Amino acid sequence: MIFKAKANKALDRAEDPRETLDYSYQRQLEMLQKVRRGVADVATSRKRLELQINQLEQQQSKLTDQGKKALQVGREDLAREALTRRSGLEGQLNDLRAQYQQLQGEEEKLTLASQRLQAKVDSFRTRKETIKATYTAAEAQTKINEAFSGISEEMGDVGLAIQRAEEKTDTMKARAGAIDELLASGALEDFSGPKDDIQAELDRMGSGPGVDLELERLKAELGQGPAPKELNQGTPTAQPQQHAQPQQQDNPQQAQWPQNPGGAQ
Repeated sequence: MIFKAKANKALDRAEDPRETLDYSYQRQLEMLQKVRRGVADVATSRKRLELQINQLEQQQSKLTDQGKKALQVGREDLAREALTRRSGLEGQLNDLRAQYQQLQGEEEKLTLASQRLQAKVDSFRTRKETIKATYTAAEAQTKINEAFSGISEEMGDVGLAIQRAEEKTDTMKARAGAIDELLASGALEDFSGPKDDIQAELDRMGSGPGVDLELERLKAELGQGPAPKELNQGTPTAQPQQHAQPQQQDNPQQAQWPQNPGGAQ
């Protein structure tokens, strides 16, 4: 029973109603062809009996004429023989006429059955085409709806492929960003370009004052040293100018130009 159930399920999944309808229509056409062939065979037999009946009737007529001629010439014995043969033909004619009537009845029945079967086949053909068209339209609508909803097998594969591509893209982007950060921090070394030792040394020297300044600031917060001084690079002569300014203010006559234009200082 399990095997039959599984086989039935497999057949139901593989069955196409359109193919089944076409096969049924083909079988009906074959049956109709057999019925027509049977009608033709019966009609042929009937026609053969009809020819035999005509031949026997002609022989009867001939024997009757021969009997009359024999009586005319005084040959009663010949007339008796002709009538005897004519009587034997009469029995054969009766049998042939009975068979002819039977075949004629069979032919009429087969002809009527053929006409009815032809009507059924024509009706089945019309219904078959209607069902096939309806099934095709329903199948197309189902595929369209499945494609829109994303539950179809083809669209499901496409959706999974897109999802995997997006996941791989995000992974590659995250990996590229992580490598960039590691290269920038110096955790990884860039082997793709020439190694510049001078630039690396300058970078380390540039980061040294900032580290020292931060260290002094932390010591000041903990009370272990004075507050750090801000480094003002590029102006080393600023403090001597501030100390020289009061000396210039002590001698205002040297700081000012003479009031008399053209006179000596």
